[in-house]
Amino acid sequence: MGLVRITGHMLQGLRFPHFALFPAVRDHLCPWSPGAAACERGAARRPLLMEPPAFAAVLAFSWLALSCCRESALSECYTANGADYRGTQNQTSQYAGKPCLFWNETFEHPYNTLKYPNGEGGLGEHNYCRNPDGDVSPWCYIAEHEDGIYWKYCEIPSCRMPGNLGCYKDHGEPPLTGTSETSNKLTIQTCISSCRSQQFKFAGMESGYACFCGNNPDYWRYGEAASTECNSVCFGDHTQPCGGDGRVILFDTLIGACGGNYTSATAVIYSPDFPDTYGTGKVCYWTIQVPGASRIHFSFALFEIKDATDMVELLDGYTYHVLARFNGKNRPPHTFNISLDFVILYFFSDEINQAQGFAIRYRAVKDNVHQKKIPMNQTLSEKINEQANLSINAARSSKILYVITTSPSHPSSSMPEWTIYSLTALLILSITAIIAKIFLHITMRSHQIPSATETEDSSEVTTAGEIWSIFYQPSTSISIFKKKLRSQQDDCNPLVGN
Repeated sequence: MGLVRITGHMLQGLRFPHFALFPAVRDHLCPWSPGAAACERGAARRPLLMEPPAFAAVLAFSWLALSCCRESALSECYTANGADYRGTQNQTSQYAGKPCLFWNETFEHPYNTLKYPNGEGGLGEHNYCRNPDGDVSPWCYIAEHEDGIYWKYCEIPSCRMPGNLGCYKDHGEPPLTGTSETSNKLTIQTCISSCRSQQFKFAGMESGYACFCGNNPDYWRYGEAASTECNSVCFGDHTQPCGGDGRVILFDTLIGACGGNYTSATAVIYSPDFPDTYGTGKVCYWTIQVPGASRIHFSFALFEIKDATDMVELLDGYTYHVLARFNGKNRPPHTFNISLDFVILYFFSDEINQAQGFAIRYRAVKDNVHQKKIPMNQTLSEKINEQANLSINAARSSKILYVITTSPSHPSSSMPEWTIYSLTALLILSITAIIAKIFLHITMRSHQIPSATETEDSSEVTTAGEIWSIFYQPSTSISIFKKKLRSQQDDCNPLVGN
C-alpha cells in the first residue's frame, strides 16, 4: 500500500474550524510564522507522507485547514522569553507533561501570591505556566522532584513570538549555511542585525554564543526540536534564549528592523532593536499599504515607551497628517481601526532613555460592499473609527514629513481661494506703486527750472515760485527759511518741491 503526499495546497479547499484533534499534523504543516503566505510556503515545502487510511481519516474526521496561520497569527506571546504569556496551559507540556502547582500554594518557594499579591508576573490563584522572574521561557513549580529540581520549563507551542521560526536540530552542520560568528556578548538582536546587514533572511543562535546566517529554505531538514531544548541563555542577555547544545533557534531578520514596507493583509511590526531595548536617537517609519482595504485594524500587543519624548505615531499615508500619537504618558488603546488602506507607522526616540519598545499587529479588512473613497478634506475624526477613545493631535507635524515626497496619485490639498485673491491684490498694488514712482520721477526731471542768470535779472519773485528747504541744526532746533537754488542738480532732492 502506497503513501499519500499531503501538502498545504491540497487542504486549501477544506473548511474546518480547528486543528485541535490532530495537533501533530497541524504542527507539521504550520511553521508558526505570521501571515498566510508564510503558512502556505511552509505547507508547500514540508509535504507530509501518510497512508491512505490515515489520509482519509484526516480528511473526514479532523478539523484540518490552513487556518493554522490564523492560530499562529494570534500567538499568545510577543516577547522572546514569553514573559507576556497569559495563557492557560497548566502542565509542563501538552502531552504527558507534569502538572503545575498553584501559585497560591507554593509559599515555600520564592514566587507565590503571598509575596506577589497584586498579580505581578501574571501570578494568581491558578497553576498556569508563567515567567515572573524574566527567565528564558515560561515555567512552573512541580510536585515531583527530580534530582532536587522542583520546577520545569513549559513547552507551549502557542507561546512563540511572530518571527521566531522555532528550534531546529544541528547534525554536525547547522541548518543555516551562510556565514557564522561567535561572541561572548551575543543577544538575539545582535545576531539578527549582523545577518540583516549581510542581506540574509534568517538568523540562528546556538549554545548561547554562536550566530549563523543564511537563506536556506529547508532549514527544517534535520528536524524540529522542542522549544525547551533551545533555552540556553544568550551570553549577552541572560533573559533571552539562544539555542542549545546541538540546537539552533531561528528568527526572521525583519524583527527589530528600523523601517520597512508591508503589503500583506496581516503582520506584526516590532520596535527597532527588538527584543533588545530600542536604541537612542532612532527615527524609523514603516509603510503599511494594502490596496482594496476599507480599513486597517491595529492592536498593540506590547507597549513600553519610556517618556513623553519617545513616541509612536500613525499617519495618513496620502496626506501625511498625524492621526494618532502615543508615548509614555499617552498610552494607546488595546485595539482601534483606521479607515484607510495606506498608513505610515513612525517611531522616534531621544538621546536619553531606552525601553523595551512595542509590538503592534495590523490586519487589513476588505469589505464586500464598495465604499466611497474618503475625500481629502475629511476631518480626522471621520477617518478613525475607534473601539476606544484615541487622543488625536494633528496640530504638530511629524518629522517624517521632511523625508516623504507627495504621492503622485494623491496630491496635497490646494491653497485656499482667499489666499490666492489676497496675494493677487498685493501684487497689483505693488506694480501700481512702482509705475507711479517711475512716472513721478520722469515728471520731475522734465520740469524746467529757470537758470541762475535769469533769476538774478528778475526784479520781482512771487511767493508761489519760491522753493523751500528744511535744515536740521542739532545745537538748536529745526529752522525753515527761503533759499534760492543755485543749480539744477538739487532738483533731485526729494525734499524739494513746488
